[in-house]
Amino acid sequence: MASISQWVSGARVRTLPLAISPVVLGTAVANSVDQLNLAIAFLALMVSLFLQLGVNFSNDYSDGVRGTDEFRVGPARLTGSGTVEPPKVLRVAVVFFTLAAASGAAIIVVTQQWWLVVVGVLAILAAWYYTGGKDPYGYAGLGELSVFIFFGPVATVGTSFAQTLSFQGDALIGGIGLGSFAAAVLVANNIRDIETDKQAGKRTLAVMMGSKASKSLYLFLIWLPMIITLPYVLAYPATILAWLVLLLVIPLSLMVPTAKSAKELITGLKLTSYASVAWAIAMSIGISFISF
Repeated sequence: MASISQWVSGARVRTLPLAISPVVLGTAVANSVDQLNLAIAFLALMVSLFLQLGVNFSNDYSDGVRGTDEFRVGPARLTGSGTVEPPKVLRVAVVFFTLAAASGAAIIVVTQQWWLVVVGVLAILAAWYYTGGKDPYGYAGLGELSVFIFFGPVATVGTSFAQTLSFQGDALIGGIGLGSFAAAVLVANNIRDIETDKQAGKRTLAVMMGSKASKSLYLFLIWLPMIITLPYVLAYPATILAWLVLLLVIPLSLMVPTAKSAKELITGLKLTSYASVAWAIAMSIGISFISF
């Protein structure tokens, strides 16, 4: 029987900042146009967090039953390690997907934007088919693209739209930055697993590109938000605070490309996740709350 700590490990809590960041920034954009709605923001946060937890447990289940995790070098998974029976892990994933759907339904009822049902369905399908189903797209090198889209522009634009009921360009541009950080986390994770994924027949983007090219992609992804910050400083001077994230980005630019062990890459992906939150908060303060 799995302990509480094993279930917490299975939840992969280090990925949760990636779910929080776009909601923070999307809400700040809504506040910048004086249309902040804390109730909607809270529901959007629940959608994002529950989806992240759902995809984490569904990945644990799907990779475990496929036997992919037999080769992994990272933390042991619930299903792959045999700690928890696969159906139990699947049920937990379904519970979180259901909670995400319920939170999203509440947003739709309040805003009367019924077309958002399509966005919600696509998000859940993307979460499941990442490693689930007969032909998971995560096994075909498309994981980074999906993470970029759904934990970047979709989440930020969706959060701001639910509160303002209008499209905000700042949410889209900010979402590109956050999507880049989220994709960078997955790239670092997949660099760590290149050899074991090859053994398991899992063709991630890192497997296809190789370690050297994947590390170059990682560098591009973590520096893109810094580039995005440049024009923002002209429109919102206080967003200069976002340059403090360089205190993480610069060390990461050295750590991940030169990493020699799985432990170093795990540290790198954790710090990349923290950089995402730091950038989201700094940009949110600059856009929404401070003017010079």
